[in-house]
Formats: sequence, C-alpha cells, structure tokens
Amino acid sequence: MSTQSLSTKYIIEARIEVDGVVDKNDVIGATFGQTEGIFSSDLDLRELQKSGRIGRIEVQVHSQGGRTIGKIIIPSSMDRFYTALIAAMVESLDKVGPYSAKVTIEKIEDVRGEKRKKIVERARAILYEWEKQKVPMETEVIRELEESVLKAKLIELGPDKLPAGPDAETADEVIITEGRADVINLMRYGYRNVIAVGGVKVPASLQKILSKKSRVIAFLDGDRGGDMILRELSQNFKVDLVARAPYGKEVEELTAKEISEALEAAVPLEEALKRARISVTPTVDTKQLLGDILEKIQPLVGEIEGNLMGIVLDKDMNELFRVPVSELAQKLSETPQFKYVVFDGVITQRLVDIAAARDEDIFLIGARLGENLSLKPHIHVLTMDKLRSEYASEHSQN
Repeated sequence: MSTQSLSTKYIIEARIEVDGVVDKNDVIGATFGQTEGIFSSDLDLRELQKSGRIGRIEVQVHSQGGRTIGKIIIPSSMDRFYTALIAAMVESLDKVGPYSAKVTIEKIEDVRGEKRKKIVERARAILYEWEKQKVPMETEVIRELEESVLKAKLIELGPDKLPAGPDAETADEVIITEGRADVINLMRYGYRNVIAVGGVKVPASLQKILSKKSRVIAFLDGDRGGDMILRELSQNFKVDLVARAPYGKEVEELTAKEISEALEAAVPLEEALKRARISVTPTVDTKQLLGDILEKIQPLVGEIEGNLMGIVLDKDMNELFRVPVSELAQKLSETPQFKYVVFDGVITQRLVDIAAARDEDIFLIGARLGENLSLKPHIHVLTMDKLRSEYASEHSQN
C-alpha cells in the first residue's frame, strides 16, 4: 500500500455498501466531496494529504446483484483522537453519485504494534542466520567480484535512467526485462543489449527508445508479476516477441542454458497474451485518429492529471463542462453532444456503454484502462500515458 511520504501510525479500514453499480473513483470522489467543509479546512482530506497527515485513500470495490460492496482504506500519521475523527467523518458518507450508500468502520489497525512484532521476528531470524553463517566459498567470492564488474558496465537510458547493458542504446534488437538484477544476469552470459523497465509501471520514456529498434523482445519472469508487465507493455509499447522464464522462476536467477532456451522459445506478442490468458483492450492509433487535435488535447491532460477531474469537449473542441470523475458517468448520460472525454480516472465498461449510445466516433482518454472492455468500432480508448508519449515522440522528431 502506498502511503506517500508519511510515517503511518494507524490504518482505517471501512466497509462500504452502495445501492447501485459504481467504480472506485466514484467512491473516492464522494469521500472527498462529502467530508469537505464539515470541520475547519485543516481537517479537509485533501489538505491532510498535502501535509502528509493521511496517505493515499485506497478503495477496493466489486459489483454484486446491482449493488457495489467494497473497502475504503486510509493510512494516518495523526494521533488516536484525530484518526478516530477522520474515521467518523468517512463513516458519515451516505451517497455515491445518485445512489444511497452506507459506510461502517471495521477496524483501525495500529501499524506500529504490528511493526514491533515483525521486528522481533526478524531479529530472531537474523540471530539464526548469524549463528550458521560461514566463510564464503571460493565460487561465491568469484561471483561477487564478477557481479561488481558487470555493475560497473551498466549504463542508464532516458530521463527515467533505466538500467541497461552497454549495447542497449546502439543495437537494432533489444531485450526488455523487469529489473536491474535481470540486466546483470543476462550480461553475465553475454547479452549486452538489455533494458530494465524498473517494475510493473512501465515508464512512458521507453516509447522513444523502442521506436528506434527493429525488433523488441520482452523477457519476463514466469510469475504473476511477469503477466502484469506483459499486459502493460502490450497496451502501450511495440513488442515483437515475448520470452518467459520457467514457471515460478525469475530472469535474474536463470542459468545460461535456461536463458538460451527461453529466448529460443520466444513467441509473438499475441500468442504470449493468449498463453497467459490476458485479454487486452486495443488502443487507438493516436496520430492517425487525433491528428492535429493531439496538440489541443495534450495540455488538458496536464490540467486534470492528479485532480480526479474530467473535461468534456464537443466535435469542434469546445469545452462543454468540467466535472469530478465521480460525477462523470451521470453527466455524460445527460449530454448528447460530447465527442472527447479527458479524465483522471479509469475507463470503465460503464463509460464505454454510455459513449456507445452515440452514433459517431467518441474518444475516451483516461488514466488507465479497465480490464476486458467490450468496445464498438466507433469507441476509441487510450491512456494519458500513451497520448503523452506519442506527443513527446512527435515533437522530438520535429
């Protein structure tokens, strides 16, 4: 769980029940909106987040029989009194969008108490390891020396300083891996054209690097994390082939033989997605469909990103309205003339269905895509990251 920069003392966990189908951004918007102004501005949730006294509000929801049930999780660095006050404020939430809602505080966890338990357990483990520790064998010493040499040969690419092998920038073919340790292991066996994406959230700057390559191979761990990176790459980047470590293994621990066998068994992206049972919603060809309008939409992304807001435009790029994402679906269903929707939220099936009722091309540009979307030919979806990377790529070429 992300808690920004605060030192978490307590975690508030609440159950929410809504008499209608909503998504988590609707719940977050309602939480901020309905607690605003109850007390002084010092106790406004947004102000508390800015000052680091509460962390990012996490919401988990699922639909069940026309209703939505889920959890609201709020990290707090405040004392017990103020934490209880925030919990009571959240429990006062009684509507999400047009639907009635009920929030019940289930527990307030003392993080420090749990942390103390883990520290004691870890201390026991350290003592155990200390006792059985032996002088490293000769092969282990050699491996450590080898690894230090390989680290010295690593380079960093792009504004995100992605760890890479020394040939990654100049080679026509490149291998994408998850982390720095993967790059080092592949370099150990002679693969120098390797780039690490640094985690599940693949940086947009990778687009510019990959656009210059004739072939891109994704070499991913044989676990759920590898599946998640595969989904991210497939939605936003050019990938020709996909190789996977054996099930349950990571690229950083493979032997030379295992690496060679995995790369020889690499398959096209579509086949890799099928094997991993990943359903991906195709995104639009941004340049072809948006054309010159890309110049006008890109600044709007910067305006609303991080603010949980949406901007709706008509076919002539005139702004129709701005609205919190929690109210976006309702407002769109009441607006017959919209064409472009740019918003800091998830593109859900509910929004797609509302847009599909129109008979012309509609563009939904959001923070990320919901899973397994069912699209009509005239509904075009893309992420803000994809739009931003296309914009940057176009301007770097100019």
